[in-house]
Amino acid sequence: MELQQAIVERRSIRRFTDYYVTDDEIKQILEAARMAPSWANVQPWEFIVVRDKALIEKITETYSPNNPARKCSLASTALLVACARKNISGCKEGQQVTALPNWYMFDVGMAVQNLCLKAHELGLGTVVVGFLDHQKCNEILNVPPDSTVVVTIPVGKPEVSGKQGPPRKELTEFVYLDVYGNKFFK
Repeated sequence: MELQQAIVERRSIRRFTDYYVTDDEIKQILEAARMAPSWANVQPWEFIVVRDKALIEKITETYSPNNPARKCSLASTALLVACARKNISGCKEGQQVTALPNWYMFDVGMAVQNLCLKAHELGLGTVVVGFLDHQKCNEILNVPPDSTVVVTIPVGKPEVSGKQGPPRKELTEFVYLDVYGNKFFK
């Protein structure tokens, strides 16, 4: 699969078959995440692969009550939990140097995007779940205080594939030339 095809066709999948995601598939997905760029190459991401059904249920209980990803998380045979080590991205010599204090979110976001694209290439589906009680999830997974859960990513074989995604904004709506507001594309 070509990269452009994966970018265009990848969707958030919220319904999985009973397919068992293999350890080899998980390794390939995590290898793609590992190759993401990060601030000063600090690679702040950490991933927890959750296979235990009871633990997946506990984690899913931390989601917001109406989160549509609850069902697919419970149906998945692998829930990937993306965590980040805090206070290293956007920092130099232990001091925050960026105006945006949680730079690890950007770094982890790039790793998660790689992960989702690789899963799609393998014929698997993912959805990125961020609407959850992060503190409770940290406690359930015994995440140390210098790290935090960022998102969960259920992985599985899509029940339905090839669905059209929602419409995307046109480039003319968000690309500017030289200064904000000066349209690059007319």
